[in-house]
Amino acid sequence: MPPVLLAVAHGSRDATASAAIRVLLRRVRALRPELTVRCCFLDLASPSLTDALAQLAGARPILVPLLLGTGYHVRVDLPAALAAADLPLSHLAPALGPHPLLSEALADRLTEAGAPADAPVVLAGAGSSDPTALADTARMAGFLATRLARPVTPAHLSAAAPTPHQAVEALHAAGHPEVAVATYLLASGFFARRAATTAATWTSPPLAAHDAVARLVLHRYDEARAATSLPWAA
Repeated sequence: MPPVLLAVAHGSRDATASAAIRVLLRRVRALRPELTVRCCFLDLASPSLTDALAQLAGARPILVPLLLGTGYHVRVDLPAALAAADLPLSHLAPALGPHPLLSEALADRLTEAGAPADAPVVLAGAGSSDPTALADTARMAGFLATRLARPVTPAHLSAAAPTPHQAVEALHAAGHPEVAVATYLLASGFFARRAATTAATWTSPPLAAHDAVARLVLHRYDEARAATSLPWAA
């Protein structure tokens, strides 16, 4: 049997955010029905990561962070949880982003929002005080710019500048009356609502249930599985 895929989401008080994550994981299961897929949350929702690991004691799951950058959770919290569960670091997959598959999802969401092919784009990430996470958002903006063949400005909804509001205003001041905001978040909640309050003409919805994200979850799982030293590794 392949190891369990334990998806680790950030968590939110907003019930619709947890629901979106569960819809995403239903798509993951549909793509790989032979795989056992479980879900847990780092904060504000249940089950917690600690509880999920306890329930899977002996199963040696692979943890796939449903996070869009390599910030503190991926570098510190998740390795500590693995160590406490007596699991090697090889059982931790990389964060989902940045990755070209996310640019596919972001581009589709912009189209759904009605953004035209020539509008400049602001990529609205959650933000972080971690320089690695900020660099990941900038790299993701580069992937999206390549896919869209037009400029994409990285912005941050917390802890760093420019904010999406500032980025949109700067583009307006530079002579672009219509700007699109690409919401670089997996699910709805506080940050998604903040992203929707800029002066942009179009704002795309979050990504979670997109098929490209489901494929990326499995890709990250496969990467980690191949990197382990266990007999079933690919």
